[in-house]
Amino acid sequence: MALFQRKQPDVQSSAPLYTLSMSKAFLIVGLGNVGAEFDNTRHNIGFRAIDKFFEDQEFSNWINKKDMNCLIADKNIADTKVYLIKPTTMMNLSGEAVQKISNFYKIDNSKIVVVYDELDINFGNIRITRGGSSAGHNGVKSLIQHIGEDFGRIRIGVGPKNPPQIDSADFVLGRFSNNEEDLMKALLNETSSLITETIFSDTLPSETRKFI
Repeated sequence: MALFQRKQPDVQSSAPLYTLSMSKAFLIVGLGNVGAEFDNTRHNIGFRAIDKFFEDQEFSNWINKKDMNCLIADKNIADTKVYLIKPTTMMNLSGEAVQKISNFYKIDNSKIVVVYDELDINFGNIRITRGGSSAGHNGVKSLIQHIGEDFGRIRIGVGPKNPPQIDSADFVLGRFSNNEEDLMKALLNETSSLITETIFSDTLPSETRKFI
């Protein structure tokens, strides 16, 4: 999407008074599994975070792009074209949608931010990083396979496991405790603010935020 910028008038020139400037673009990805049985599970907090940002920024609607394996919404925020996507594959195939969208809109990995759950981070903490391994997260593993590892990450803590002996897959596919759900609004507000901050500053901060 192009933006019109006013040029200073020049009486010596017959050139048009307006020039075109291409806006920046960001791709924000929320990871999760599709299906009612996965709603509000720990593994789907990426979907919930993206939905909160969608609501806060008043995006118009989600479009199901079956050929690109995702739900997508887009909007201009200031001078930045923002694309939100939620892959409609299962978690371990998430990279397919991200690769298709980033190739189609020619978005570099430096402008891709992925929001997802992180078992190794305690609930109430959000860690912001770029690059690195998958740390056993199947959605991130798929992304690395399809686009490389140098994309931005907003990792929302869902740990620690309770009880400790529970299988990790069973734990992340479980739902949050009542106490955690009581704190969820604050968590999602913070995540939405981080996404907004990233877009306006045109860069991803590198830090850990603890607010609960």
